[in-house]
Amino acid sequence: MKLRGIIVTLLLFVVLVASGQQAKYQAYINKYRDIAIKQMREHGIPASITMAQGLLESAAGTSLLATKGHNHFGIKAHRDWTGPVMLRNDDAPNERFRVYAHDEHSYEDHSLFLRRGQRYASLFTLPITDYKGWAYGLKAAGYATNPHYAVQLITIVENYNLTALDQEALGKHYAKSVAGMAQSASANGAAAQREIRYNNRNYYIIARAGDTFESIAKEYGISAHRLRRNNEVDRHHQLSAGDIIYFEKKQTKAAKIYKKKYYVLQSGESLYLVSQKFGMRLKTLYSINKFSPDHTLTVGERIRLR
Repeated sequence: MKLRGIIVTLLLFVVLVASGQQAKYQAYINKYRDIAIKQMREHGIPASITMAQGLLESAAGTSLLATKGHNHFGIKAHRDWTGPVMLRNDDAPNERFRVYAHDEHSYEDHSLFLRRGQRYASLFTLPITDYKGWAYGLKAAGYATNPHYAVQLITIVENYNLTALDQEALGKHYAKSVAGMAQSASANGAAAQREIRYNNRNYYIIARAGDTFESIAKEYGISAHRLRRNNEVDRHHQLSAGDIIYFEKKQTKAAKIYKKKYYVLQSGESLYLVSQKFGMRLKTLYSINKFSPDHTLTVGERIRLR
C-alpha cells in the first residue's frame, strides 16, 4: 500500500507539472499569437515556427532574457548590433545578447534576422506550411547547437496545434484559392511534383520545361488570361524553366525589409525578372527608379526596391 501510494503521488506530481507547463505555454501563445501571425504575413515565416521558437527559447516568456531584455529568441549581439546588450552564459561564458525595448521588437528583429541571414535563405524556398522543413532547416543552418532542436520545435507545434496560426495568417482567401488549386492539381496528378511557394504576400510556383500558361491554368483550374495578367505579360510571352508564376496580382512594392535597400543587377537579368524575384509590379520599379521606358540597364546597376 505504501509503494502504491508513493507511485500515485509521483504520478499526480507529474500530471500537475505537465498541467502547469501546458497552462504557461497556452498563456504565452494567447499573448503573442497576433504578433506571430503579423510576422508571417509580412515576412513569410510560418507563425507556427515563430511561436514554437519563442516558447522554446524564452521558456514561455519566463527566461531572464525575455523578462529583462525582451529577447524571446536568444539572438546574440554580434558586430552588426548597435543596441544595448545583456551578458549571459551560453555556449561560452558572458556572451552578449541583444536587448529590446519591447517584446514586439524582438519578434520583428527575429524575422529580419532570418530574412537577412544568408545561411537561412534556403528556408524561404520551402512551402509556407512546411513547419517540419523549417524546423530541420533552422537546425541545419546553425540557429541552435542542441542536436534535438528540430524535434523540439516540431513537438511544440504539434502538441499545441500551432499550425492553426499559419492557417489564420493565410486567411480564408488562401484556404479557398491556393488550397483549392492544390486540390485541382492533385486531381490532375501534378501536386506531388510541384510546390506552391510564398513571396511578398503572394503564392507562386516555378515553371518547368514545357510549361505554358495554358497548361498551368488547366493544372490548377484557373484562367490562363488571369495568370498572364497577374504576371504582367501578354499572350505572346513564352515560359522558360525556372520562371516564377504568381497566382495573384503582385504587390505594388517589395517587402518592407527592402526599404532603402538596392538590388544589384546580375548578368542576363532584366527589370522584369527583378520584379518577379521580389514579387512587385514592374511599373513600380520604373517609377521609383525614375527610369524612362527606353532606359538601358547595365550589369552591376543598383535597382531601388521601395
